[in-house]
Amino acid sequence: MWSNRASSNPYTPMSAVWMLLASLLFAAMGACVKLAATDFSSGELVFWRGLFGIVVMVSLARATRIRLATPHWRLHASRSLAGAIALLCYFYALSRLSLATAVTLNYTSPLFVAVLSVLLHGERIGRGAMVAIAGGLAGVTLVLQPSLSARLWDGAIAGLACGAIASFAYLSVRELGRAGEPEVRTVFWFSLTTVVLGAPWLLVGEPRTYGLTQGLALAGVGGFGAAAQLAMTRAYARGPTVLTACLAYTTVIFSSGIGMLLWGERPGPASLAGIALIVASGCGVAILSRRPKPAATRIEAPDRCGL
Repeated sequence: MWSNRASSNPYTPMSAVWMLLASLLFAAMGACVKLAATDFSSGELVFWRGLFGIVVMVSLARATRIRLATPHWRLHASRSLAGAIALLCYFYALSRLSLATAVTLNYTSPLFVAVLSVLLHGERIGRGAMVAIAGGLAGVTLVLQPSLSARLWDGAIAGLACGAIASFAYLSVRELGRAGEPEVRTVFWFSLTTVVLGAPWLLVGEPRTYGLTQGLALAGVGGFGAAAQLAMTRAYARGPTVLTACLAYTTVIFSSGIGMLLWGERPGPASLAGIALIVASGCGVAILSRRPKPAATRIEAPDRCGL
């Protein structure tokens, strides 16, 4: 039930509904991060995001009788560390950039996965994938122009770093899936690592009193994030991977709408064109990666897990 590698499952309409719900919840989590960033550092937010994840995954592990101990600790370590650092970069980007821009840069990770698969594993890449990657990079340039001109270069670099670093995590997720590791276990170790990474920010910060607004924002970061993870898992378990991966990009649409409603964000024509290019390129990589081809030349797009 909790495997994220179920692309052979027959299509069910509910799988699309689950993925759309997950996308909405991820967008809501991003909005809560942006709201909470006025009172909390990115490290503190990473800590609370991970703490909620631990509670949910331990509960699920007990309910489904899945052991959290693992023989594949090296894969979990690389996945969890890369994912936690990527999450830290993502939360910082959310605090500096518009909601839609930060979310879009996070979704560049499939492009980096395709490149890393070639560089690290020697996998060959077809012309279609090359065109998709080139289109995605062009989209990144268009999206970053307003951020750089507004002197928000630190947020732009953090957002792009999130996509790049997360690609290492997704390669490890792929190997963990092949090893038969359940996602509950994978997300638990990821959540535990984010707690450890974020703890120093929490400990060195000044003692504070959490008011209702701050408490609700933190609950949104952790609660929406955990709920989105579960909805996304259900979507991958019940529907074709390609469709689910493409529907994941609706997070960008939901984020744009939330950004307009809460902060009056209005992306310019160049940003909108860049967002469209990145979304189209990510879907293109997902589609091309699932076409039957010789094992030696297969490049798999990541099933999103954890962020």
